[in-house]
Amino acid sequence: MTQATGIGSWPGTSVREALGQVRELLDGHLPYLPELPARGPGADMIGRTAGLLVELAVDLQPAGWRLVDRPGQDANRTAALMREDLDEVAEVFEGHIGPIKLQVVGPWTLAASLWLPRGERAVVDPGACRDLAESLAEGVRSHVAAVRRLLPGAEVVLQVDEPSLGAVLSGRLPTASGLGRLPAVDPQVAAGGLGSVLAAHDGETVIHCCSADPPLPLLRSVRPSALSLDTSVLGPRGWEGVAVAVEDGIRLHAGAVPTDGSQTRAVDVAESLAEPWQRVGMPLGALSEVVVTPACGLAGSSPEMARAIQRAAVDAAAELAERAAA
Repeated sequence: MTQATGIGSWPGTSVREALGQVRELLDGHLPYLPELPARGPGADMIGRTAGLLVELAVDLQPAGWRLVDRPGQDANRTAALMREDLDEVAEVFEGHIGPIKLQVVGPWTLAASLWLPRGERAVVDPGACRDLAESLAEGVRSHVAAVRRLLPGAEVVLQVDEPSLGAVLSGRLPTASGLGRLPAVDPQVAAGGLGSVLAAHDGETVIHCCSADPPLPLLRSVRPSALSLDTSVLGPRGWEGVAVAVEDGIRLHAGAVPTDGSQTRAVDVAESLAEPWQRVGMPLGALSEVVVTPACGLAGSSPEMARAIQRAAVDAAAELAERAAA
């Protein structure tokens, strides 16, 4: 059955309110634990995931989050925000039976965003990258276990966000000075780190990569359950890669609803997916396996717009289901 979900972020600062909106809008679909970056440091995607790391500490500097020897006030605030999230999800989703999605930043976006004590991005240090991937894998296991204890009827789906993976692989990340570029990471090394984090979860996994030219061969090679892509920016080559992934049994989370509110009619969103889908030779009936999502997170939207965009994804999923059954 065609479903809908969100990418992860949501506007506002009330976790309870956001969870209530998500549960209501995605009833019968794939709800998720929303991220609310408006709450401040530690609620942002990097700080939030860094807070899950095991035996690796970070603090917040003017340049961003930095690896340090011991946790401090920033780590304590991040942990408190996560505890609040888990307390609220236990209440709002009490008795929930079925899937629920959690989001974490992937090892390469994390390595590209965290800074070493000496002042460069962690991605330049192979040892630091290995440590980050291993620590993140352990953190994922603990995080999933905590949610399962709170929601024993839930089927946890893990989404790994890798918006910086393309820049890591192509050597486009700037140095600390901004005058140069960091060396590219070997694709096999990148696949190893990403695969180790996916392997930490024994349920369904999703890799989210929103670039116009996602590294689909690498993403397919680590065998996620699904790929979450901004389908509005995919070219013919990208859609061909999607077709290969779907034929390999990897589900598509299609980011087909623009987050600027420019296209919320279900029929228009559905057509924006069905047309390229059929153009690359995929059977219309296979659209029943697609999950419709917004193009990216909704933290930058107003609450009203976020609801409208998320509702549009649900309505478009219903439209696609009708087309698939025709």
